Amino acid sequence: MKILYVTDLDGTLLNSSDKISKYTIKVLNELIENGMCFSYATARSLTSSAVVTNGLATNIPVVIYNGTFIVNAYTKEKLFSLYFSEKEKKIIMDFLNKHSIYPLVYGYVNEEEKVSWIIGKENDGIKNYVNSRKGDKRLRPVKTKEELYCGELFYFTCIEEKNELLNIHNHFKNKNEFNCTFQQELYREEYWCEIMPKKATKGNAIITLKEKMKCDKIISFGDAINDIPMFEISDESYAVENAVDELKKYATGIIKSNENDGVAHWLIENYIQ
Repeated sequence: MKILYVTDLDGTLLNSSDKISKYTIKVLNELIENGMCFSYATARSLTSSAVVTNGLATNIPVVIYNGTFIVNAYTKEKLFSLYFSEKEKKIIMDFLNKHSIYPLVYGYVNEEEKVSWIIGKENDGIKNYVNSRKGDKRLRPVKTKEELYCGELFYFTCIEEKNELLNIHNHFKNKNEFNCTFQQELYREEYWCEIMPKKATKGNAIITLKEKMKCDKIISFGDAINDIPMFEISDESYAVENAVDELKKYATGIIKSNENDGVAHWLIENYIQ
């Protein structure tokens, strides 16, 4: 039986310093070398993921942007992708403009991946995002809403206080055209509300990856609400000890925390070659 092992990054494989411990990297690389079919599924971009997974020898494609893309981490070739239609884009733009919300907008502008925001409209959350990614070639500050929303768009991130974002989440969460997630940023006070195409979930992307890799079974690891779709389609799913209670309801079992190399320890004890 060929098993696909897939893990979330932040809060699951990464510790609170946004790093994978040397111990976990050693364990995973040895198992991968011995044939383990291993990948990760994250809300991060490939650029951001590459920084925090440095040293990890992922041997199959990875899931990024919460399931919006499946990509080869080395060649950057997209094996699966989702974008908003012009109609969908307009629905989001009109609502955010009406409520004076200024998001981070992810898309391809002139065939280059960009993260755009309006200069002068940054709150503390947006500033933290931008400042923590200095040197990232995707960053694209703009001056107007027309510039903000141009290109092939696939992802919107609104960063605000909790109450400010509830209106956005409540508006989009049940609409047929969109997938909308809402959760607190790890280790910070602000919340993130993220809007994606409807089929963009970790679950849908992992099913696609399972088929591409001709695997028979999925075992997953996670910590947050956006991991629920991944847990729902997995044959077995394990929440790290530090996971939110809502995710634990969907888990086959609870493993050690991200700070204590939970994923690596579980794999050492349970990996089937």
